Amino acid sequence: MKKPILLTILLWCSLVCFYACSSTPSVNESTTSGEFMLKNDLVEVSVDAEGNLVSLKNLTTGHNYATGGYLWRMYYDTHGEREIEILGSGQHPNVTCDGQSIVIVYDKLVVRGTEVDMKLKLTITLEGDLVRFASDMHNNLAHSIVRELHYPLVHGTNYPTDHKLLISTEGGRRYDDPLEAIMSQSNKVAYMTPAQIFRQLDLHYGGLASMNCFMLSGEKQGLYVGSHDEDVQDTWHILRVYADKDGKHTIPEFGMSKYPHCFAGEKWSNASNVLSPYNGSWHAAADKYGAWVRSTWWERQEVPQWVREMKSWQRIIFRHQYGEQFFKYSDLYGRIQQVGESVGASAVHAFGWWKEGMDNCYPDFTPDDSQGGDAGFREAILKFKESGQKLMVYANGRLMDTNSKYYNSKVGRRISYKSPGGPEFIDQYRFSGRGTYTAEYQAVSFAMADARAPEWHQHMKNLAIRAYNNGADCIFFDQLGKGLRQMVPWDLSREFPVPNIRLLADNSYLLKDLHDFISEECNPDFAIGTEMLADFTAMRCDFVHIIKIQPGYENFAELFRYTFPEIPFSDRRIRDDRDIESRVNMTLIKGLINDIEIYRCRDLIDKTPHYQSYLAKVNGIRDRYKECFQYGTFRDVLGFENSNKEVQAKGFWGKDKMVVVATNEFDKAELSTKISVPGYRYVESSTLGNGEVAKNGKKVKLGQYDVAVLLFEKE
Repeated sequence: MKKPILLTILLWCSLVCFYACSSTPSVNESTTSGEFMLKNDLVEVSVDAEGNLVSLKNLTTGHNYATGGYLWRMYYDTHGEREIEILGSGQHPNVTCDGQSIVIVYDKLVVRGTEVDMKLKLTITLEGDLVRFASDMHNNLAHSIVRELHYPLVHGTNYPTDHKLLISTEGGRRYDDPLEAIMSQSNKVAYMTPAQIFRQLDLHYGGLASMNCFMLSGEKQGLYVGSHDEDVQDTWHILRVYADKDGKHTIPEFGMSKYPHCFAGEKWSNASNVLSPYNGSWHAAADKYGAWVRSTWWERQEVPQWVREMKSWQRIIFRHQYGEQFFKYSDLYGRIQQVGESVGASAVHAFGWWKEGMDNCYPDFTPDDSQGGDAGFREAILKFKESGQKLMVYANGRLMDTNSKYYNSKVGRRISYKSPGGPEFIDQYRFSGRGTYTAEYQAVSFAMADARAPEWHQHMKNLAIRAYNNGADCIFFDQLGKGLRQMVPWDLSREFPVPNIRLLADNSYLLKDLHDFISEECNPDFAIGTEMLADFTAMRCDFVHIIKIQPGYENFAELFRYTFPEIPFSDRRIRDDRDIESRVNMTLIKGLINDIEIYRCRDLIDKTPHYQSYLAKVNGIRDRYKECFQYGTFRDVLGFENSNKEVQAKGFWGKDKMVVVATNEFDKAELSTKISVPGYRYVESSTLGNGEVAKNGKKVKLGQYDVAVLLFEKE
């Protein structure tokens, strides 16, 4: 090769490296500071020579979410101390960039001024507007274990004033002021946390978070923080506010944490955590997560028609823990059936149907001989079903009563969760009758069964077949929707105890085994449900009974409903005749199944006449527009125009029709708005309260808690 050609090639390569890995002073990069950059048409990300995050920029808007804060944090244990912190600041990395990735290598880590023999390699790459943060760890420090790696972190996050914090607790929570939200929700037991250093909103996937992402969301842009983890490990969502030099908590921090449990001599790697400065509304961020899920582990079977049509169920306890009998089997085809029909509830969620009563004697579920045993239960179920209603049978998918035969067999004790010290985890449920003694002194104790145990799988299958043979339409396996981080099985066989950080995955595989078994052995219309909402378990079920959901502005169940509209899930905690319009309207406008649990499942809705009357009207509307509400797709605010954003309006899209539900939840004054749907024509409307819709459908008037439902048809 001739020298001029070689020199030209070398010059061209150097220019490519210059523009890809460094930049001009106009974008805050200088050769003296040694900053390293990746950028495309959408995103710019850069770090300095110390590995701090200098730039995380949306190039469409020009906004930079980074402020030069440290990018990671690590915690390790020794036999003498736990949670020894190593910060990303004050380290001595080697940083390189080849135009495709930024690589930050730490051959040693500095903790408390001393080098320790741990290696860490961080790799940053761009995928469109997604920034991927991979990590490789090698622990060579004798008698230690690396428990946590918080990475990536946007320490000192610079977010615009219009950005709200959206998290996936209860299907979704919304906070207008992210910093204030963390402060108000953090450190519930203040003396147990280092509150002088930081405040933290506790949230992790595998526990309360129903999706493995959260976002800071504005009207036209936002920051998406996600873990695209196909291994479905527990992941802590880092939501912190640190104290500044004056001791005031003013420094926000957002990111993700994984749990390597990396022993001395071991390696660990992860490439699942991502950040994305995105354009558009929060829907764009939800679409990122939904698209990733559907391209990787998503599995979903067709839901039985009766589940799709189910608007409400009655949740009742036949006999309670302390022995009180609220209902008999014969009530199913008597008062229970009649009351259900009065409000359009198409199913009964039967708890406490066994001899010992609710939250007793799991997983034996002894037949109640006083009512004819399983044969008597079957007879009552079949009579009840003549009305067209469905019966869902309760079973607990996790707990073993320490007094049960199953627990006291060799199998039960062997498969129970063990604590880090070796003994079993024991939970207690405290229900009371009319006195004080029972709940205070006679709580029932439970051990937890390991969802991985083949024997437990078989026992749950036996319960499903028993329910099916008794004529039920569904079996509900309680508490399998999530892992509970306070009580997990531990591996005690090594130098340090290690918890199972894949409880959510274990529960999901148990539910899959049960669902596959039911599909093969039972009628295809026999359904399976569980409690507690998380995407990886919800996809295995026909519906989910949510554990907690609060009405009001901060409720944002829209997040999960929009991302996974095919997953039916319920509301919860409407137990009396208070605040009915607000709570039932939430069920309607967000497309939830209504859970009727009067006086905590001790009575029926005819004892709350206002609730009974209002729910009947709401369910009548849902029946009238069944094509959209029950068989359509929830699309939140997309696809239609609402001229007054103070009016809450959501759309449900059917095949050729769609409905918009509008309500005024927060303003005591009357509000007006115009609803229009491009490509559709207005057909008719229904209202609740004093709501009004103009004859041509072009104007809607709503007082507080009024509702208007507008039907549109494709032109």
